[in-house]
Amino acid sequence: MGHTDKVRENHHATPTPQDPAGEPVAEPGAGSAGAAAGRIILGGTPIGDAGDASPRLREAIARADLIAAEDTRRLRDLAARLRVPITGAVTSYHEHNEAARTHELIERAAAGAQVLVVSDAGMPGVSDPGYRVVQAAAKAEVPVTAVPGPSAAVTALALSGLPSDRFTFEGFLPRKAGERTRLLAALAAEERTMVFFESPRRAGATLAAMAEAFGADRRAAVCRELTKTHEEVRRGTVGELAQWAGDGLLGEVTVVVAGADPLSVDPADALEAVLARVERGQRLKDAVNDVAALTGAGKRDLYQAALQARRET
Repeated sequence: MGHTDKVRENHHATPTPQDPAGEPVAEPGAGSAGAAAGRIILGGTPIGDAGDASPRLREAIARADLIAAEDTRRLRDLAARLRVPITGAVTSYHEHNEAARTHELIERAAAGAQVLVVSDAGMPGVSDPGYRVVQAAAKAEVPVTAVPGPSAAVTALALSGLPSDRFTFEGFLPRKAGERTRLLAALAAEERTMVFFESPRRAGATLAAMAEAFGADRRAAVCRELTKTHEEVRRGTVGELAQWAGDGLLGEVTVVVAGADPLSVDPADALEAVLARVERGQRLKDAVNDVAALTGAGKRDLYQAALQARRET
């Protein structure tokens, strides 16, 4: 799960593990081209600093029979920075060919190949190609495993200073203003912390739309260029951040927004809403369910109060 800028070079990267004779050795649980059964391996790649690549990812790159990469040039650049040789075949696997190429990857794994799937940054399948191949592998009963790695969404959440016990990842918002406005309106009452990816060019407009949908005083954080040389985390209200980002930003951007405050409902208002619905012909049970969903009021207490009110009239 991550953005797509090139990783920063780390000249002190840990070399590929070797045995006393100087030959690479497999880490426990890592993929190996010599394994009897093929499988799909989702490889989590660094979101900025190449030094965050795990030993298991290095081993998977070196030993895979086939690597399906979102951008083959970036894969080769990463391997060079990690000083890891690519010994298997390399093929492109991105949003424009994912549907067509998935079958080929499954066939190779079913035939015994170790197929490594990597995105430009982060974990495949989360705002990046990968979902289709996992779905197809499960259907074909081809084993799937993962080499975990960095996540821009979780890293931004941790750095935001906002509640992290419950959160929702919303990925990229729609580019069209109307669709974006409708989605943000639907999220206005979401009580969990929300994490979004956004283009640096659209960040200002998105934050302005969030200020309109959520209220300008909603707390938020904009995380830019995570793990890279120019990493920046700006915290404030959505309104303040919209003004700060109005002229656009540079680099990869992750926006974290606090959830809405829990609804505070006056029981008398909720009861009045139920009785009004019943007066218009709605069944009492359905009216209670609808009002409870809208207000957060307890269904049982609301139902009993409505029955009592009807008896008294």
